[in-house]
Amino acid sequence: MSWYSILSKATDSGVYTCTSNGALRLTKFGQDASESSTSLATLPMRLCEWRLSEDGRAFSYGGNEVELSVWDTERAFSQQGGPDAASPPPPTEGKKRKRTPELLHGEVWRAKNVPNDHLGLRQPVYNTALSFLQPSSSPADQHILAGTAHGALRRYDTRAGRRPVADWKAVATSAINTVEKGSHDNEVFFADRVSRLTAIDLRNGKAICTYKGISGAVTSIAPAQSLMASASQDRFVRLHSTFGPPAEAGKNLDHKGEVLDKLYMKVIPTVLVWDGSTDAGMSAPDEEEEGADDVWNTMDVAESDSEEEGKSSRRKEKKTRTT
Repeated sequence: MSWYSILSKATDSGVYTCTSNGALRLTKFGQDASESSTSLATLPMRLCEWRLSEDGRAFSYGGNEVELSVWDTERAFSQQGGPDAASPPPPTEGKKRKRTPELLHGEVWRAKNVPNDHLGLRQPVYNTALSFLQPSSSPADQHILAGTAHGALRRYDTRAGRRPVADWKAVATSAINTVEKGSHDNEVFFADRVSRLTAIDLRNGKAICTYKGISGAVTSIAPAQSLMASASQDRFVRLHSTFGPPAEAGKNLDHKGEVLDKLYMKVIPTVLVWDGSTDAGMSAPDEEEEGADDVWNTMDVAESDSEEEGKSSRRKEKKTRTT
C-alpha cells in the first residue's frame, strides 16, 4: 500500500514525522548520532493532516472519513493498551443509553460529524487542513479550525462539545489546502486548491481580504506580525501585507493586503516557516549599497569603439556632401 509523509515538525524535544498511513515517529537527537532515540505511535489510516500544538503537549489530525481528533502527546508515545481508561463508564440501568466514542490510548477528544443534510443524507467526513487557534493549559481543552475537501471551515471548541461551534460552508470553491492563524486577533488565512488565498474574520467567518496575482495553488502560509509569506505551485514565494480584521465585525477595511514582493524558485516550494526573528534590517537598504548607486550615477557613459567609428564616418560623409 502506498503512503506519503504529511508533516515533519522539529521542536526542542525532537523531530516529529507522520505519514498518511498513521505512522507517527518522534526522533530525539543527542550530542552525536549514536545517542539518538526513536519512539513510535500508531494512528488511524487515510490521514490528510497532522498538526502539533504550539506547546507540543497535544496534537490533532483528520483525514478521509477520519474525524478530527485530539491526542495527549506524552501518552500517545507511552505503552499502548486497549481503549482509554478515562473513557466514560457505561450508563446505569434505567437511563437512556448515550452513544459515546471509544477513545484510543492517548486520545482525549474526538469530533462528531455534522447533522445530516436537508435530504436526510449523511455528510461525508473529509478533513484536509487544520490549525490550533490559541494556546491551552490542558491537552484536552483546545480551539481548532478545520478545513474540508468540500470548501467548508469548521471551528471546534473541545469544551463545548463534539460538534463544531461554527460551520462556515462554501467559503472556498474547492478543497481547503492549508489553514493558518494570523498574527492579529480573530485573523485566519486559508488557501484552496485553485490559487485562492483569503483572510477571514473568526467572529463571523466572512472574508476580509482575497489576495490577487497568484496563479498556482498555495501550499504553505507563514504569518509574521504585519506580514505574511506564501508558497505556491507556480514556483513563487510571495511576501504579503496584512492589516487584520476591522474593530467591528462586518465592517469593511480601509486598507487590504497585497503582494509586496515575490521570488521565483527553481523547484516548487512546499513549506514555509517563520523563524521568529523580528530583525527589521531586511526592510531598509544598506548604506553601502546606496553609496555605490551614487557612484554609478555620477560616472560618465563610455562609448564603445564601434560607436566612435560610426560617428566619425558620418562626419566624413557630411563633410564631402557640403564640399
